[in-house]
Order: sequence, then C-alpha cells, then structure tokens
Amino acid sequence: MEQPARQISLVPAPDRRQSETALAIARGTARLLRSLGFASISELPLPSGRRADLVALNERGEIWIVEIKSSVEDLRADHKWQDYRAHCDRLFFAFTRDLPCEIFPQDTGLIIADAYGAHLECEAPLHRLPAPTRKLMTVRFALASAQRMNRLIDPQGHVDFWE
Repeated sequence: MEQPARQISLVPAPDRRQSETALAIARGTARLLRSLGFASISELPLPSGRRADLVALNERGEIWIVEIKSSVEDLRADHKWQDYRAHCDRLFFAFTRDLPCEIFPQDTGLIIADAYGAHLECEAPLHRLPAPTRKLMTVRFALASAQRMNRLIDPQGHVDFWE
C-alpha cells in the first residue's frame, strides 16, 4: 500500500529574525523586483560576513541590494547598511508608507512596500561593481538559490555551506 506523499512547504519557515512588518515589506518588494525583471533571494550572506535582506539579479547581471526597514528605530540602530554598497550596483531601502522618505540617506534608492506590492519611489544611483565582485556575488546568489531548492526537494539531505 502506498503511503501519502509528505507535504513540503514551498516557502521556508521564517527564521524569526524579522518582524511581521519586515516580512510583509520583503514580500511586496520581491513582487516589485520580479516585475522589473529581477530574481531575488532573501537573507543572502555576503562575502563581508554581513547578511543582506534582499539581493536581486537580472539577466544583464545587474545586482541590487534592498535593505528593509520596518521602523525609524530600525533605521537609527543600523550602522551596517553602508557595507552593502561594495556588493551591489544599486542600493535601496524598502519601508512602509508610515515612514517618511526624508529619514533615509540621499544616495540610496527608496521603495515603499506592503505585503501585496511595492512602488519604486526613488531610483538608486548606479555604482558599477568590479568584474571580480560581480562574479563572486553572482556565484553566491546561484549557489544559495540552488541550495534552497535542494532543501525543499530533500530536507534531510541538505548541508548548509554558508551558515
């Protein structure tokens, strides 16, 4: 007699580091990124040891990093976001409509988001990555994406390289 197929969630369980607001912002922002031709991955470990909230890659190899801020206090407490610029062509902040745009740094892009979608409020300035950094980030993006897919397919057979 056949056993029923085990149900595997297609969405990894939250790791409890993010608030419900941050998760909603990430979801809406990922939808915007898809509409702009980007694939995105959340919580990607960077070569610097930091972990980016969202990293997006398009078919031209352009890399965007989106730092999610759920409150004014979240922004004020964060001093690591400037390190992300070395790993992307464009750096954005994503936040809810409840936060004023004026509190965010002038040299970053701004995305206003909720759980259902997002709006590109202000384009980020372009800072082209050097070729070796682009390759490193692209490979890191691909490996993390493949490992997450493998974890869904074979949860017991997966070993993390990054964590």
